[in-house]
Amino acid sequence: MAVIKTNSNDIALLARLMRAEAEGEGELGMLKAGNVMVNRVRVRCSDFEDINDVERMVYQSPGGFEAVQKGYFYQRARERDKRRARRLVNGERFGIAEHALWFYRPDGDCPPEWFGQPNTGRYKLHCFYQPTQEECDEIFNTF
Repeated sequence: MAVIKTNSNDIALLARLMRAEAEGEGELGMLKAGNVMVNRVRVRCSDFEDINDVERMVYQSPGGFEAVQKGYFYQRARERDKRRARRLVNGERFGIAEHALWFYRPDGDCPPEWFGQPNTGRYKLHCFYQPTQEECDEIFNTF
């Protein structure tokens, strides 16, 4: 069962963003980054109160993703990337990204908090952060 509403264009857009943001992190890294992306669509809290579909999540400004400003993002979505995106839309979640709403790639160690949100761990070069229960109870209760 899908955890967010999508169509074929949304799947391709999500697939392109996952690849552009985290291809260097391998399949699991792209899936973890994709968890953050899907989470942003499925909750109505924090910086994402008005983000209710994939397109709004991808192009959110400010607070969106750097990849949309790079040419690499505008390549056609590959079938394997779309399969990954469908897995996430169908509810698969991956460890440290399960409830995360943010990730980024620091130059050094992961800070224990990022904008007041606790670090849930690092996967290769990316650090993941989830909101506190007080900030976004919904992230822990939606499926």
